[in-house]
Amino acid sequence: MTTSETTMKSPIFPTWCPGCGDYGIWSAIKKALAESNIPEEQLVVVYGVGCSGNMADFIRCYGFHALHGRALPVAEAIKLANHKLKVLVVAGDGDTYGEGMGHFISACRGNHDITLLVHDNQVYGLTTGQAAPTTEHGRRTKTTPFGVIEMPVNPVGLALTSDATFIARGYAGNIPYTAELIKKAINHKGFSLVDVFQPCVTFNKVNTHLWYQERVYQLETVNHDTHNKEKAWNLTFEHEKLPIGVFYEDTSEPSYSDSVSLLKEKALTEYPIDNVNLGDVFKKFV
Repeated sequence: MTTSETTMKSPIFPTWCPGCGDYGIWSAIKKALAESNIPEEQLVVVYGVGCSGNMADFIRCYGFHALHGRALPVAEAIKLANHKLKVLVVAGDGDTYGEGMGHFISACRGNHDITLLVHDNQVYGLTTGQAAPTTEHGRRTKTTPFGVIEMPVNPVGLALTSDATFIARGYAGNIPYTAELIKKAINHKGFSLVDVFQPCVTFNKVNTHLWYQERVYQLETVNHDTHNKEKAWNLTFEHEKLPIGVFYEDTSEPSYSDSVSLLKEKALTEYPIDNVNLGDVFKKFV
């Protein structure tokens, strides 16, 4: 059976705040997965910790709720164990670019064939409004009453310099457009990032739905060349207007799992384990 919005329906309805951008991302993910016709048994979603991670209860599919900042290495392990699976990661900006920053850069560099969907709301929402890695410089929050000292992380720019092979940005208020970006990311062979602007209506009173609607524009309207990394890099510094869409894509690089010789014939899960002698392994490495 392939995934559909009906088969993915969970008996648990979301508990996010009314108006939260997570609802838009949730809808976009379900729409993208349903239209991608992925068999249920070939799909796994790994969730981070935070408001985004609560989605583990709201989508009926095979999933794994990871530790804070550790969703990406779990997803990489799943992909290496059975590279025939489609593996998605749903995480937040604090989860990914804070606790999980090292894992994020490593996943980009390795070109692991997984899709990372980041709920980017510039705040720690689940823990009620602390400064996040993406919070603007000078912003006052619960943990920065005199303003954020550090400069904010540039997720798209960081992915570019870390050699990710598919990099896009969406906006939770435009569900059809974000769903199309997610579909492209899922179909990409290699590491794909979709960083999604996600208004937090309770704890971020600056980056609201209206604020985004006045600033976002689609890269298709300016005929952006998605194969030009330098132009993509320059776009990441736009602040008065905020581009959404595919910033960069490269289909020439093999994915990590495609480069592992042991996986050329079959998945690790298809190899027998009854003839494995761990004693011999320990003798070699201990």
